[in-house]
Amino acid sequence: MSIQVRVPALPESVNDATIATWHKSPGDPVQQDELLLDLETDKVVLEVPAPAAGVLGPILADTGAVVQADAVLATIEPGQVAAAPEQHHAASADKDDIVLTPAVRRLVKEHDLDPSQIPATGKGGRLQKSDVQRYLAEQAAPATEAAVPATPSVSVEETTTISDARDEKRVPMSRLRARVAERLLEAQQNAAILTTFNEVDLQAVTALRKQYKDLFEKTHDVRLGFMPFFVKAVVAALQKFPVLNASVDGQDILYHNYHDIGIAVGSPRGLVVPIVRDADQLSMAGLEQTIRQFGQKAKAGSLSFDELTGGTFTISNGGVYGSMLSTPILNPPQSGILGMHNIVERPMVVDGEIVIRPMMYLALSYDHRIIDGSDAVRFLVSVKEALEDPARLLLQV
Repeated sequence: MSIQVRVPALPESVNDATIATWHKSPGDPVQQDELLLDLETDKVVLEVPAPAAGVLGPILADTGAVVQADAVLATIEPGQVAAAPEQHHAASADKDDIVLTPAVRRLVKEHDLDPSQIPATGKGGRLQKSDVQRYLAEQAAPATEAAVPATPSVSVEETTTISDARDEKRVPMSRLRARVAERLLEAQQNAAILTTFNEVDLQAVTALRKQYKDLFEKTHDVRLGFMPFFVKAVVAALQKFPVLNASVDGQDILYHNYHDIGIAVGSPRGLVVPIVRDADQLSMAGLEQTIRQFGQKAKAGSLSFDELTGGTFTISNGGVYGSMLSTPILNPPQSGILGMHNIVERPMVVDGEIVIRPMMYLALSYDHRIIDGSDAVRFLVSVKEALEDPARLLLQV
């Protein structure tokens, strides 16, 4: 009797999904729990495993199809399938001889890795997806200090038109890109967005990081970046000006008595904003570890729906791409977003003398419907003062 492969339960508020990739073809043998296909939603990619071992029957929904929860995608004809040989990892192994699951094979191919160089922790020395993600995280530069834009992969055939000399390519937007476009347009149409600017001297933060970076890493097993300082400074400013942490709900202002800070990061699928929950309750080490994990997960495409949902305020770091100044757009229904930019050494006048200091421009975009300009300016000044004198964060002044 055929066994149906169905769309799994979708996260709350997600109505449908798009089939991104089929990893098996009709007639292919499959193992139980082996990855069959990927489903792309507005925020995350869901992996659909085989519910039983057997042979894959007809595919009922092709790549690019939009499907609802519990829809039938294909069938599996139960039967005996030869077990895949166990993978024994060795540094000298030929990468072409290593047996990989589809999920691992996809990651290895996407990042052009040699699987024989990746420590395997699975049963019998089998390389697991988590092993590849860990290896990528170890090789990657800190997500909060450096990021390289990646070109999203496209699962549909690109069509060339016009002529050989003047080519064009037409590809559909990914679900994530389409959702980002929708939300940005919504923000522009439904909020009165203004932006105020300031600059911050990061000499004190830079000196503090230099003085304690080795001890911090030895104690907490994580490097100390700039982002925890900005999160701490933002939380302190939000506590002084809670309207920046609020949102518009109809004719009401909804004040949040918690601080869930979104950190905008780049991923192969585009911009994503994972949420640091209760950021006010985390230590510097806790913030750094959480943000770094988000960066690793974003690169590996393994952020969960819950990690991308919610948030009361957002921080966006365009400086990692070299941006000097920008006007960030609100992330609805939030009412404020802080834009960080490139750190550049510039001559500054300090106590009547010209000195060279590491300077950064800050941009705060806010919803003028509920936030007055004076509150926005003072909020940004509060962030600036906390970063220029980090002792304020400890003393809460």
